[in-house]
Amino acid sequence: MTLTTENIILIGSILLFISIVVGKTSLRFGIPTLVLFLGVGMMAGSEGIGGINFNDPKIAQFIGILSLNVILFSGGLDTDWQTIKPVLWQGISLSTVGVLLTAVTLGVFVWAVTDFTIYEALLLGSIVSSTDAAAVFSILRSKRLALKSNLRPTLELESGSNDPMAYVLTIAFLGLVLNPEQSAWSLLFLFFKQMLLGTIGGYLFGRISKYIINKIHLVFEGLYPLLVIALMYITFAATDLVGGNGFLAVYLCGVYLGNQILIHKRTILRMFDGTASLMQIVLFLTLGLLVFPSQILPVMGIGLLISLFLIFVARPVSVLLGLLPFKMKFRRRIYISWVGLRGAVPIVFATYPLLAGIEKANMIFNIVFFISLTSVLIQGTTVAAVAKWLHVQLPEKVRRRTPVEIFMTEHGKTRLAELEIPENSFAAGKKIVDLHFPRKAIIAMIHRGEEFITPNGSTVINAKDVLVILTESKDNIEEVKKRLQLD
Repeated sequence: MTLTTENIILIGSILLFISIVVGKTSLRFGIPTLVLFLGVGMMAGSEGIGGINFNDPKIAQFIGILSLNVILFSGGLDTDWQTIKPVLWQGISLSTVGVLLTAVTLGVFVWAVTDFTIYEALLLGSIVSSTDAAAVFSILRSKRLALKSNLRPTLELESGSNDPMAYVLTIAFLGLVLNPEQSAWSLLFLFFKQMLLGTIGGYLFGRISKYIINKIHLVFEGLYPLLVIALMYITFAATDLVGGNGFLAVYLCGVYLGNQILIHKRTILRMFDGTASLMQIVLFLTLGLLVFPSQILPVMGIGLLISLFLIFVARPVSVLLGLLPFKMKFRRRIYISWVGLRGAVPIVFATYPLLAGIEKANMIFNIVFFISLTSVLIQGTTVAAVAKWLHVQLPEKVRRRTPVEIFMTEHGKTRLAELEIPENSFAAGKKIVDLHFPRKAIIAMIHRGEEFITPNGSTVINAKDVLVILTESKDNIEEVKKRLQLD
């Protein structure tokens, strides 16, 4: 079946519906939903029962870039700075040194067991060198794993921040494959340029985005998430335009905004949660459609060998060496190594050799696809069992918590206070977002006359309002009084 303007909406919506239903059912059997999305795409493809003729790596890459922006940005929004701060350097080490070690270790192995040149082998190693944010976020959250110590923020920080390094290595080694006489030292310049400009771009656009979101006045609340989407893609495109790493910039911009006070922040977060899930489905469906199963079969043997080496040798070596300077129990290092899931990102990166037209591009793509599939199947289905085996999983609570307990636990709040806004107060007539409340204090409710108002960042405080403050300590209440300029 050939995709046309007339049938693309119908086919797309049917595939989306099937993916959601199949994904929901798969949770009962412990099968990662991402595998099912890939399977639906392959079944609908040109060699499946759907017979959809899709063989355009350029469109697949475009969809992949659009989707990865949303997935990385959403992951950044959900990242609590206070949670990742204790594991920041571990995460940075894994997402840079760890990725480099994985790429080199696997590349040398591929060079030794295949007829690939060293640069082709290192290109393949680079493509699969990063863990996949979509796979890690999806599997950890769907299984609701409660992990000891700081394991979960370490895993999510690594998977959310290591794609830029893999992208730089992929582009660099692709350049060396196309132009072997090029100096390998050019990799260093490219790396520092991409990372430096990506970091600066993420921070600057984060600050600019915060200012725009809080200062612009939009009539409808639903327009704010659309505004953030526009700012997100501007961050990626502008950073990429000046030679920086757009993926890194988008992730850092998301982290910055996720830890700031924003107007309609709850609405923005909810929209991105749903949109990130949609983009994961669309991305895996597209990549499934792009694959020809008949081309996967000839590389299954070498693909399995490379995949097992990656899972049991290259990934553990990179994690153990990358975390060497840090104090951490050995079994926790092993668990981090096991949750080195590969997913859609390597497959998207594998489209770059296809578009560049290098000799072994098809073979690289099919091997990468097989590696991603086996990684999610082998590691993704066992993350809970391995956590239990290594004793890094927290025991489940026997007693079901009440909604109030859940709210208090998730937000770390233990104190309530009521503060009345007097006449001619500094705070009267100001939006909540402009008062710069402490991050560990929120206005849970406003008592205004006979009304009880649930506020958001754009709510204007009036004289005689009684603010119900939820916080965790008396010091925070005093800080709130100081921000409101109350005696």
